[in-house]
Amino acid sequence: MASNEQRRRQLAREKFERQQQRRDAARRKARRRNAVIAAGLAVVVAAGAGAYAAGAFSDGGKRTDAAAQDAAPSPKKGPDPCAKPAPGSPSGKTWKSEPEMSVDKSKSYAMELKTTCGAIDVKLDAANAPHTVNSFDFLAKEGFFDHSKCHRLTTAGIYVLQCGDPKGTGMGGPGYTIEDENLKDSRLKDNVYPAGTIAMANTGQPHTGGSQFFLVYQDSQLPPQYTPFGTIGEEGMKTLKKIADAGERSGAGDGAPNATVVIDKATVAGS
Repeated sequence: MASNEQRRRQLAREKFERQQQRRDAARRKARRRNAVIAAGLAVVVAAGAGAYAAGAFSDGGKRTDAAAQDAAPSPKKGPDPCAKPAPGSPSGKTWKSEPEMSVDKSKSYAMELKTTCGAIDVKLDAANAPHTVNSFDFLAKEGFFDHSKCHRLTTAGIYVLQCGDPKGTGMGGPGYTIEDENLKDSRLKDNVYPAGTIAMANTGQPHTGGSQFFLVYQDSQLPPQYTPFGTIGEEGMKTLKKIADAGERSGAGDGAPNATVVIDKATVAGS
């Protein structure tokens, strides 16, 4: 029969092992979460169909272990700081190929996203990302972004608002893809996309960008494979902060924003 001391040691050892298992599970969860957030900036385009398979908001399976339950945050439901969307719905129009180049790389271009949460002003980089800016100019003139939701907000590890999907689900696009550009931008130091960057979402594979893009409201660690094509102005950053402060619905740091972010109107102008 085990002595009281032996029993005490056995119980202590078992407790320690349970704690280790919980810590290991929590670390695995954190790694999976960050990988999912990064992968969620990706979209897969079905040739000719414009169908996207966006990165999932979950880890791809249910976890029932105690560590996952202890570590899982509860959803944060902040008040919606945004106004009601303007009447209308996304056109859902698609095209078979990238539009012909019409932008002048020597000119300055600016984009304004009039959202329900405020204006987001962007200085576009036509000199270093001409195909991307040309695509946005074309899509804005076609009203492609109008009445579309910004469907995703990440608030842990990566700090971005993702928009540009007329379906509002992460499953939509323009039907064509564009090439990657400006991936050696000097601003992308140490694999960090600095706050104020606007960049394209893609599959992580070359030349798979469509219409979905993300707005970086806080420095975010990401591999340099997402085309940076402009910088967000001061007023735009204020709007993004308002959206970020309202949080996201899942409570896991990656989900639909609590703020009802709808792009009422997108315009691109050159000078």
